[in-house]
This record gives sequence, C-alpha cells and structure tokens, in this order.
Amino acid sequence: MEQGIDSYIKQQFGVKEVDIRTYSPLSLAYIGDGVFDLVIRSVIVGKGNTKASQLHYRTSSIVKAATQANIIDVIEPHLTEPELDVYRRGRNAKSPTMAKNATMLDYRKATGFEALIGYLYLTDQFERVVTLTKLASDELGLGL
Repeated sequence: MEQGIDSYIKQQFGVKEVDIRTYSPLSLAYIGDGVFDLVIRSVIVGKGNTKASQLHYRTSSIVKAATQANIIDVIEPHLTEPELDVYRRGRNAKSPTMAKNATMLDYRKATGFEALIGYLYLTDQFERVVTLTKLASDELGLGL
C-alpha cells in the first residue's frame, strides 16, 4: 500500500514521526474530529452539488456528538482490542469543555470515537476509518 496521508503530510513539512503512544487522548480526538469531518464532507459533496447551507446542515447532523455516540455503539463490537483501548482512553479523558447540545455520556462517547479516528489516521489506517464509517452509515441509515 502507498504511504498514508498523515505520513505524506509529515514528510512534506519535515515533521518528525512521534510514537503514537505519547499522544494524549484529547490530541487524538482533536485530529480525529477533523478527519471524520473531512470523510463526511467528502461523501456529502460527492453525492451532489447543492447549496453550502444544505451541505453544512447534512454534515453537521452526522458529525455531532449524539450521532457519533450512536456510531460508536454500532461499531464497538467490530473493534480490535487496541482500537477498544484507544476508544476507552478517549472516552475517559477529562475534557475542559463539553458540547452545548449533547449529554455528558454522548459527549464522552463522541470524544472516544474521535480519539479512535485520530489514532487510525495517525497510524496510516485510513481504510479502516472509511470501513467503520461505512458500517455505521449502513446500520444507522445515515444515507452516506
């Protein structure tokens, strides 16, 4: 397989590789949030050119904490043990903020999900990100 996206970006900008185990769960969630958003935006835009407001509405209905909590409920039985460990670390991380339209439980699950996505991205497992997203979309009827 070709070099992963993250590795390519780091190589082009001269960023040193770092042991993934040194990243905090919230750092993994930070990058995972952006990666998941990009995946969903790519699919939504690919489904048809429409008004930006409609693109935003459709995307935000999927990337919000409540939907991400539902996604992790669907994919959790399909996760490997290392993936479950990353999810649990992210879920249990103490965040200084909370989503304004989410329960604490949904927010914590969403943070764990985003940490998992960040971990997969940073370990060049982008195909796994897409596979898990597709699985959740099919199970939850997200229309992706």
